[in-house]
Amino acid sequence: MPIKVYKPTTPARRKTSVLVNKDLSKARPKKSLITIKKKRAGRNNKGRITVRHQGGGVKRFIRKVDFKRQKFDITAKVEAIEYDPNRNANIALIVYVDGARSYILAPDKLKTGDKIKSSQEKISIKLGNRLLLKNMPTGTTVYNVEMVPGKGGQLARAAGNGLTLMALTDGKAQLKMPSGEIRIVFDTCAASVGMPSNPEFRNIRWGKAGRMRHKNIRPTVRGKAMNPVDHPHGGGEGSNPIGLKHPKTFKGKPAYGVKTRKQNKASDKFIIKRRKTRSKK
Repeated sequence: MPIKVYKPTTPARRKTSVLVNKDLSKARPKKSLITIKKKRAGRNNKGRITVRHQGGGVKRFIRKVDFKRQKFDITAKVEAIEYDPNRNANIALIVYVDGARSYILAPDKLKTGDKIKSSQEKISIKLGNRLLLKNMPTGTTVYNVEMVPGKGGQLARAAGNGLTLMALTDGKAQLKMPSGEIRIVFDTCAASVGMPSNPEFRNIRWGKAGRMRHKNIRPTVRGKAMNPVDHPHGGGEGSNPIGLKHPKTFKGKPAYGVKTRKQNKASDKFIIKRRKTRSKK
């Protein structure tokens, strides 16, 4: 999918880029597979901001994406590849031979007219097929992987984030994440073959604050630009460092490369190798 770079006709357009995909369907989404998305701007039921830097955003519908795909051994045909405003990967509208339709996460290089299938038995390792990890050969790239059998895909759902099946031993499957972490899940968990579509998404240059507001992202002010009453990094005259031994969040918790995972967490036993962390200087 090519990336279009705009001409620098204005300061905002300088180095701004967008994705251009002529293969995406221009039809409106299926009415039976969408629901209204309400705006909350990071506020809870009492109107208090619990998640900062949220607000604005264009109106959009939520697409009901099927992360389980439990219509087993029924062939489905890809009717269209569509844009989903709620995620960075594209989605595919599929129709089963019995006439039922659903949205799924589209793998990279899936095309309109392709036929896919979901099964709990051994089937061909074909792009878009969904089967149990124990029925896959090691080295397979997978996405939309379950962490609990039957719960639905939770891992590798973002654009370009494919996992690699490393090993199958004692009813467990070892998966290598894009971060380098190696994690164990049960081999009865289901996964789809391939990698989530739209991998070029990470190369977009957004260019201006207005495009971020369309995505429901409000401006983020640096802590050192605030007053001491507003942030631990605040205060000072002119351009100053944070003036503290360690960087902190606005609530005083350690930040920038500090491990925040709770110690002795129950799922620690499923992590063989931790991801690589980079400290921000």
